[in-house]
Parts: sequence; structure tokens; C-alpha cells
Amino acid sequence: MTAIDLDGVTKRYGDVLALNDLDLMIDEGEIFGFLGPNGAGKSTTINILLDFVRPTAGSVEVLGMEARTHSKEIRARTGVLPEGFEVYERLTGRQHVQFAIESKGVSQDPDALLQRVDLLDAADRKAGGYSKGMQQRLTMAMALVGDPELLILDEPTTGLDPRGAREVRDIVRQERDRGATVFFSSHILGQVQAVCDRVGILREGELVAVDTIEGLRDAAGDGSKLTVSVDVATDEAVEAVRNVDGVQEVTVRDSTLSVACEEGAKTRVISTIEDVGVTVEDFSTEETSLEDLFMAYTGEEGR
Repeated sequence: MTAIDLDGVTKRYGDVLALNDLDLMIDEGEIFGFLGPNGAGKSTTINILLDFVRPTAGSVEVLGMEARTHSKEIRARTGVLPEGFEVYERLTGRQHVQFAIESKGVSQDPDALLQRVDLLDAADRKAGGYSKGMQQRLTMAMALVGDPELLILDEPTTGLDPRGAREVRDIVRQERDRGATVFFSSHILGQVQAVCDRVGILREGELVAVDTIEGLRDAAGDGSKLTVSVDVATDEAVEAVRNVDGVQEVTVRDSTLSVACEEGAKTRVISTIEDVGVTVEDFSTEETSLEDLFMAYTGEEGR
């Protein structure tokens, strides 16, 4: 079953075009990463999925239901971790989770949820005294109430230390394994790369790419990066490498050349450097990172 289906979704705020003819299908049980620079339209997309904002044009189906006419049913089956959620300072962590349980009309142990996000020891403390990371984990516990079929996580690792971020990734995988669909919107590219099955990149309201990370690498033509250390990075050697078939980009720092190239071009690059009389002292290869792909598709630097 398709968990999310956006067909031709456009959203205007007066003269501002926030989303332009957005088509997106996300399968049930998938972890989908949603990326884009600030102002790209990510938050607008999430608000449309939850029927907090209605599109100017296009259709929206979530969990097999039309978002506008079945918004209450969709929200009841969805767990949401919104960006910038503010806790109620005078309520304890347990009271927050209990409130979410009662709001969804389910029977669940709040302590079990707090245990999952490593907050049980702070369950009776007022949330106003929680750190930013603790507040984020509390919000995750609330999103998990009712074993939702769909999890919408907007910047879920903001404010978390590396251990906390790893725990969130583990929870996301556990939810996927349980059968839930996870819509994971984030600027933290390493978190997306570590956990998502597919990635969509939004730029100025348009979806410019949707694929696995490996598929994005192939489509961008940046399959890998070759780093070559030489005795002297002469202008002749650099120019010769730039002219090698399959090389997209060459950058030089001191006596090191960084070469973005196709997989089959690596040996040609090494041979070309040696043919012009430059000594290759060492070399290494690595796959293009999600951050590099993000910059290639958006022209923006990922954080």
C-alpha cells in the first residue's frame, strides 16, 4: 500500500509559490528522507499532509485516505515530532506522555515509552527543567503513542548528542520493522544517510530528485571521489587529469588532488598523472557523500 501520495500539489501564499506541482509516492514501511534548504517547502509539505494547510491545487492521500476529508482519522493514526515543539514547563515528562495517551484514546504505559527514549529517570521532573535534547526525546516519546502507522519526524535529532541521535535512529528502524512508515525531514545529512531507504530533495518548492542514495550518486554523475597525493601538483598534471574521460571535477590543495570521477576513470587518472612525470605517493577512494549530492542538487551547503 502507498502510505503517502501527493499528486500535482501546488501551494501559493499570495505571490509566493511555496510548492510547485509536487508529485511524491512513499510506500508503506519505508523510511523516507526529505531534504531541502531552508525555505524549500519542507514544512509546508508536512502541514499539507496533516491538513493544517490546504494546497492551492493537487490531491493528497495519506494512509489511503484523502487528507482533507479524513484529517482526523489520519492524525489519529500518525505520530508527529514537529520542529520547535515547546513543552509545557510545569508538567512532568510522564504527564506529557500521559496527555498524549489520553488525547489518542489508547491504553499504554507512559513509563514504557519514556524508557524507549531514555527518559524514565527524569519522568517526574518538570519538563521546563529539561535540556533541549531531553525535550526532543520527550517529544519523540509522545509521537510514539498508539503505535502509529505513520511517523512524521521534523528535525528529530536537533539538540541531541551523538548517543541520543543514534538512539533516535535505532527507534526509527524499530518502527519501520514494526511496519510503520517514517517520513524523516532533516538538515542533518549524516542522520538521513544512516537510516533512510530513499531520499527526496526539495529545492524552491520543486522536487528535484527522488531515489536511493546510490541512485542519486549515479544520476548526479558523481559516483566516487579519488584523492591522490603527489610529489608536486604541477599545472600540467592537473590539466591532464581534467581532460581524462569520466572526470567531472578536480580540486587541488598543496600536493593533493581531489578528483570527482566515474568508477572506471580512476585507473586512467593515476596513469595520466604518472605519464606527465609526476610521482603518485598515495591514493584513496570514497563514495560521494550525501552532503556532496545535496550541494550538487541544490547549490546549498548541507549542515
